[in-house]
Amino acid sequence: MDSVTDTDPELLDKVINLAKRRGFIFPSAEIYGGFRSTYDYGPLGVNMLRNVKAAWWRSMVQMRLDVVGIDAAILGPPAVWAASGHLETFTDPLVDCRQCKERWREDKIDGVCPNCGSTEFTEARAFNLMFKTQAGPVEGEGATAYLRPETAQGMFTNFTNVLASTRKKPPFGIAQIGKSFRNEITPQNFVFRTREFEQMEMEYFVPPADAPHWYRYWIDQRFNWYLDLGIPAEKLRLHEHAAADLSHYSRGTTDVEFAYPWGWDELEGIANRGDYDLTQHSHASGAKLEYFDQGANERYTPYVIEPAAGATRAMMAFLLAAYHEDLVEGESRTVLRLDWRLAPYQVAVLPLSKKSELEGVSQEVLGLLQPHFACDYDVTQSIGRRYRRQDEVGTPFCVTVDFDSIEDRGVTVRDRDTTEQVRVPIEGLLAHLRGRTDQG
Repeated sequence: MDSVTDTDPELLDKVINLAKRRGFIFPSAEIYGGFRSTYDYGPLGVNMLRNVKAAWWRSMVQMRLDVVGIDAAILGPPAVWAASGHLETFTDPLVDCRQCKERWREDKIDGVCPNCGSTEFTEARAFNLMFKTQAGPVEGEGATAYLRPETAQGMFTNFTNVLASTRKKPPFGIAQIGKSFRNEITPQNFVFRTREFEQMEMEYFVPPADAPHWYRYWIDQRFNWYLDLGIPAEKLRLHEHAAADLSHYSRGTTDVEFAYPWGWDELEGIANRGDYDLTQHSHASGAKLEYFDQGANERYTPYVIEPAAGATRAMMAFLLAAYHEDLVEGESRTVLRLDWRLAPYQVAVLPLSKKSELEGVSQEVLGLLQPHFACDYDVTQSIGRRYRRQDEVGTPFCVTVDFDSIEDRGVTVRDRDTTEQVRVPIEGLLAHLRGRTDQG
């Protein structure tokens, strides 16, 4: 088996085409001409996106005793966003091309209009990225609300609620996965930058003196998470922001960057937010967002270390890293070498024939596996074509039920990456697959 694509300038287009053709990601409202920068996740895409979020939740919450989760509201009053600084500072520089009148984010176009090539622009002006709406039947300032541009603020405003209800003490974290909305000037690169997206964020509250240690700790943890889920080390790097480039709240920020087809770009950011957020919300609301250390008999405002990732952006990176084209016995194939934890289906059950004699055994095998794995069941076309379909969507294992299965109670298990096949008794099939996926 020989690889034929180490680097591919057309990789992004190939992944976009595969994503639509195989049901990962569709343009939203396509029958109406689409709606720019919005996407719908199809049958395989919703499975994979759920798996990405589940892997994050398992790592960040389930396997830890020092992190708990919440699910905060998407709508929020102006007071929250005034205190956080978003009303004043959450802006991008907007310019208009004087020739074609298209609008662009100034820091992303290098002085040349991507639409017409002109270098003549208006003066840059601050454009706030938050979506503003009205809550209730009466319009007016009293009914103004905003769609959250990040999930973080709900964790800060619930700091004392979580403290009281869980009896946690620093260092501890609050985690959340949910939708965020940013009115991006120039959405771009498929689902990399969109106006509606899902975030996976955690706010880790620590004693101020311990913040540098935990900042480095979470940088390492988050970098290794991507490695563990199959992104090659050469496609990842860390980029520490210069002091002049830090956000208004940050005392230090490091990005995990991925080698996208257009170059290195952010995959996840880890920030030392200091005590900015709790202090701002405390001053604005009058609530004391502090922690009292009984042992030291002192009260302090914790510092916050924040790993913030995009679920949809992470899914895109996993797809790009997994996409391969190779040759199998002289025939080309496309294969997604996804980690089994992320694959939309972990196992496909493939009866060799549609004939009814195989249905009973095939359904038995499917029933055995479904409680433990996400399974596909495919009876159409030749077995070779079905293998190729499963390779293309990243299914790690195919289980073929043939006519011998009726007599010998065995099935053939095929490995996606090596294409090797082994005969396994049905009674030992679950244990075999669990062993191959480190679940044994």
